Amino acid sequence: MTFTFKKIAFSALIASTLMSAPALAGGSVTIVEQWGWGNGSGVGQTGFGNRTRVYQDGYSNNALSTQDGARNRTAIGQTGRRNSADTMQNGRRNIAGVAQMGGYNRATTTQNGNNNAIGVIQIGNRNSTSTTQNGNGNIAVIVQD
Repeated sequence: MTFTFKKIAFSALIASTLMSAPALAGGSVTIVEQWGWGNGSGVGQTGFGNRTRVYQDGYSNNALSTQDGARNRTAIGQTGRRNSADTMQNGRRNIAGVAQMGGYNRATTTQNGNNNAIGVIQIGNRNSTSTTQNGNGNIAVIVQD
């Protein structure tokens, strides 16, 4: 019986260590923190030097981030409930941020090119935005209440 307890404790320790460490692929970094329940996130990175940070405090929030290229940055956020954020970056040195504090907000960002920047903040409830940038050096800022 003590052998089984030790085995379970060791497995839990290994699992918690692997889950808390940032994922590294080609020098890319992914950090995800989800404190509530029912939150879901997915991150895909190809290339090198990409960075994604997702934080979701509430419940039933969903975040998806894909990065293909080099030195792209994404930070998502989201507290509240049932928020959804999707970010797609293809190219180099693109920056996307999303914040969404309330509930039932939806943000979709797409960047195709280099040196583009999108910032989205949606404080209240039931806000929705979809932004696409094609080319180089584009800047978009969306703030909703």
